[in-house]
Amino acid sequence: MATRSGPIDLRERLKNSAFGLRGYNVTNLGRSRDLLLHPAYGPTVERHLIVAGQMAADTLHQQVDLVARVRSAKESTLETFGEDITLIVAMELAQLELLRQFFDLDWQRSKLAFGYSLGEVAALIAADIYKLEHILGPPLAMAPECIELARDATMGVLFSRGPELSSDAVHKLCLEINSEGEGIIGVSAYLSPNTLLLMGQGNTIDRFKRRMKEAISAQVHLRKNEHKWPPLHTPLLWERNLPNRAAVMQHTMPGGFSEPRPTLLSMVTGKASYTDWNSRQILNRWIDHPQRLWDVICETLAAGVETIVHVGPDPNLVPATFQRLSDNVVSQVRGLTPLRLRYRAMSSIARRQWLTKWLSSRAILLRAPFIEHVVLEEWLLEQKPV
Repeated sequence: MATRSGPIDLRERLKNSAFGLRGYNVTNLGRSRDLLLHPAYGPTVERHLIVAGQMAADTLHQQVDLVARVRSAKESTLETFGEDITLIVAMELAQLELLRQFFDLDWQRSKLAFGYSLGEVAALIAADIYKLEHILGPPLAMAPECIELARDATMGVLFSRGPELSSDAVHKLCLEINSEGEGIIGVSAYLSPNTLLLMGQGNTIDRFKRRMKEAISAQVHLRKNEHKWPPLHTPLLWERNLPNRAAVMQHTMPGGFSEPRPTLLSMVTGKASYTDWNSRQILNRWIDHPQRLWDVICETLAAGVETIVHVGPDPNLVPATFQRLSDNVVSQVRGLTPLRLRYRAMSSIARRQWLTKWLSSRAILLRAPFIEHVVLEEWLLEQKPV
């Protein structure tokens, strides 16, 4: 997988490109300070930060100065989750506007788009389906309680070194642990057929780990993440009734009556599900349903995309997932020329049982090593704006 910045001419590639917008992470600044201090880009970036920061201040009832935050390069903590929501979205919107303002490149003319977690919300704003001040209201209002829930929550990365993970077996074990009445655990994201993210209260991740080899497979492993994460996209939010409360707010939210352009793949469903009226329904599920990143990756490859433009500060999860897929595909068919890699039968594939199964049924995965990736903030800083 090639990650590129300056040399790529996005004008030539736009119609066969996909735009991927990143979500919340423990680091959320990336090159934002460089864009803010840029003599040409700075005013546009500052305007977006001011608007988003004022909205966060009004909703959270606290002082929020995103311009000062970015200038000082102050990174995220769990306590800044609320303002991080607006910081990430503001920078994604600013990057897309800079692309249009200085290079006459309208992302809405691309083949498709997707957003991981918060990135999907940002994509709906950038696609003119909702305004920032309306669609960010529910997640911002719920942010303080998400922070409180995060204090007792742990993320675990569950993966298999051999066969495909059985999502049914994983879900069953989660339900068994939940039924014991000592904390809730659930899937937060499906990253690939052999990797997913779990979020659990208290010691539920440890209990899952003790029982997983017998309940799922002897070849599964679990690694706990050291950081604290708001448990979005999991049933942990049910404890505070957050999904229903967010849905009530969305009932009276203006907008939502046009189809996204470009085609927007939803991480809730794993496919292009948005119509000119159903975005609220998808958003209602967005808050507590797992992110289906693998399905979106397969849909993106099947669409014939040749370039993926990663939007937001220091995008990492989606590029890293594509990188692992590309490396696995190349390793699986090592020794074949690029031409034969595209077209040769799969008889020589012997390793990575989960990948063997998927390559046999979805030859589109062979396209992964040929996709070029552009990190938009790096690309912008490499250019000479007119």
